[in-house]
Amino acid sequence: MKNPFDLKSHLASENKRIDAALRQLLPGTSRIAEAMRYSVMAGGKRIRPVLCMAAAEAVGGKGEEVISAACAIEMIHTYSLIHDDLPAMDDDDLRRGRPSCHVAFDEATAILAGDALLTMAFQVLSSLPCHEGTQALQLLEIIKILSVAAGCGGMIGGQMRDIASEGICLSQEALVDLHSLKTGAMIKASVLSGAVLGRGDREQIEQLGNYAKHIGLAFQVADDILNVEGDPALLGKAVGTDETRGKNTFPSLMGMAESKAFAGKLIDNALSCLDIFDSKGEPLRAIAIYIVERKK
Repeated sequence: MKNPFDLKSHLASENKRIDAALRQLLPGTSRIAEAMRYSVMAGGKRIRPVLCMAAAEAVGGKGEEVISAACAIEMIHTYSLIHDDLPAMDDDDLRRGRPSCHVAFDEATAILAGDALLTMAFQVLSSLPCHEGTQALQLLEIIKILSVAAGCGGMIGGQMRDIASEGICLSQEALVDLHSLKTGAMIKASVLSGAVLGRGDREQIEQLGNYAKHIGLAFQVADDILNVEGDPALLGKAVGTDETRGKNTFPSLMGMAESKAFAGKLIDNALSCLDIFDSKGEPLRAIAIYIVERKK
């Protein structure tokens, strides 16, 4: 699968905008501020905030409120990574090629930094300017979308299922359901937030939601594959940890070749959802292809 769109330049440009906005939102010299900034500014792909911005662009929307929402999404994602790395969870010492937050600071600080980032995300969203009733309703809808996706009916619920199923062999259907919550929910919420902020119509929002559902699952399949055959130097973290912990993964359930084929089919389905969009949908198309071709 190839796409002539220059995704590398697009990601570099969008990440620069996101990073600048995040730095403005995360000032301060206290220990908790330093821990929050340490984790948020550690790099990463910024796929979720970029998806939010790309979805808004696809429906013809733009504005500073989109960047603010993108930053809030990255804060929620980073909080989840900080907590995932804790000894009580995945007990990972490395994140994005450097010590995890609880290693760089301490466990209590890491817990509080994650809590603070989650709280700040909704502070940012609720502080966006509203000049009319329609905008207020849109922002309320985005807050609902993200809070559901991040909560027990989304990411947290999926994480709990993941922990509870360690050492237990799940069916493919159960594994898909698990990761639709753990990984897919926030990816879908990121796309839908951009679509709503960009004032997409009903058909556009529905198709973008379908697109996001497919890429969210493909993202997890690709992650599972990378945990088996990825390069630790590129990933910035250890590989082989899923098998060690007895986690359910697509390669362990389906086999490596079948997992790669499954991820490819999901991306084909995602791309078909973008048929109604013109060239403004190119970033979304390129991101979908990148998800299964990435090395980190």
